[in-house]
Amino acid sequence: MKRWDTVAIVGVGLIGGSVGRALLARGLAGRVIGIGRRASTLKKARQLGAVSETTTRLAQGVAEAQLVIVCTPVDSVVPLVREAAAACPPGCLLTDAGSTKARIVAELDAGLDQGVAFVGSHPLAGSDRSGPEWARDDLFQDRVVVITPTARTRVRDVARIRALWRALGAGVVAMSPRRHDETVAATSHAPHVLAALLAGATPRRYLPLVASGWLDTTRVAGGDVETWTQILQQNRAAVLKSLDKFAKVLDAMRRALAEDDRPAIAGLLEAGKRNRDAVGN
Repeated sequence: MKRWDTVAIVGVGLIGGSVGRALLARGLAGRVIGIGRRASTLKKARQLGAVSETTTRLAQGVAEAQLVIVCTPVDSVVPLVREAAAACPPGCLLTDAGSTKARIVAELDAGLDQGVAFVGSHPLAGSDRSGPEWARDDLFQDRVVVITPTARTRVRDVARIRALWRALGAGVVAMSPRRHDETVAATSHAPHVLAALLAGATPRRYLPLVASGWLDTTRVAGGDVETWTQILQQNRAAVLKSLDKFAKVLDAMRRALAEDDRPAIAGLLEAGKRNRDAVGN
């Protein structure tokens, strides 16, 4: 991939910090400017090598950028992309790392000022941890990034964003924003809901006895509540459909247990094992 002279990252937590560390570690950018609201977080990101420069002023941070990556909670992506687009140079390419795409892309697809372009991205990588101290330069290695171009998106812009994520070690899949949201509702958003509900429904007096099964199943429930509230609200319709489908399977297991139907219990467990084994570790 052609080296970027200046990349601006808006939001330098786990994802933004990992993008910055990967760009710098692989020599893919001359300057990586971290932009955020808290000077303390930006200082930490700079000290940890996630970015080379920092500023709390978005317009200043993107003024010379050829690439801007917005890595903030989904409710702030659209306004921040628009603000950046009004301040960055003509020809600048913007993308994001949001876990929802339909609403974000719909609001940005009509075009931006200054002859710049936006292509939606969602790296399927991360953790229940947040903050630049958890950033890794190999976070995207052998992971999948979904990009969501539309009929309006120029082919060369899609190619540039695809090349970016591939250069960071990821495989890239392109799909429509709506299909993306329907897919991640089933593979990420609904599972987060179920993990959180399971954790919340466990009586506190039982917590001293939890072991690896409970811990593995509920790990993602430790994610930031505000971030996940925004995700679930933005992808509400698709998450509801996924939860409805799960409710039918849960009801089938409940009936099988109530009727002491051994073949039915085993069949439902086998279906889960088959899918889990198919993706490995």
